[in-house]
Amino acid sequence: MTGYIAGVDEAGRGPLAGPVAVAAVILDPVRPIEGLADSKQLSARRREALYALIVERAIAHAVVCVEAVEIDRVNILNATLSGMTRALEMLVLPPALALIDGNRLPKTLPCPARAIVGGDASEPAISAASILAKVTRDRILCDYDTRWPGYGFARHKGYPAPAHLEALRRLGPCPEHRRSFAPVREVCLVASTKA
Repeated sequence: MTGYIAGVDEAGRGPLAGPVAVAAVILDPVRPIEGLADSKQLSARRREALYALIVERAIAHAVVCVEAVEIDRVNILNATLSGMTRALEMLVLPPALALIDGNRLPKTLPCPARAIVGGDASEPAISAASILAKVTRDRILCDYDTRWPGYGFARHKGYPAPAHLEALRRLGPCPEHRRSFAPVREVCLVASTKA
């Protein structure tokens, strides 16, 4: 196949707060990046170092954040699929093929695509997208930690850790919580019955 191949992956489908981040990356075969792997298998320090290399060496990259309000409106799967389409459309060079981590493809893509289960561990372009998405999202959640103190966003990144669930019960949801996710919805229901 001639033309560019883009890798696509997301970070943040499971958390109770914050966006889902979706990245698309076209790597430069002339400037390979050593150590690319599934972002979940890398330390935060290693992800940050690789993030800088990917941004510097990739032919093109884009990251889209689909916010909690949209996730609540269309559900997390549709928000993620929409983010994949948007990330590919944002690339400055149109890819000839997109390799997408997982088993689902968006219906409206700007190019042909192939879903690859475990692609973030086997396809370097998907690994790179995984790293960009995770680092971007982690930085956003660290910012939330200063904007909405008390939830511990910098530590758990919005995932349903015991400390997060306890803070959610104590403080109620902040504007970045996903109200359609069961633990947040339950807190909102309890609050409405007390009102």
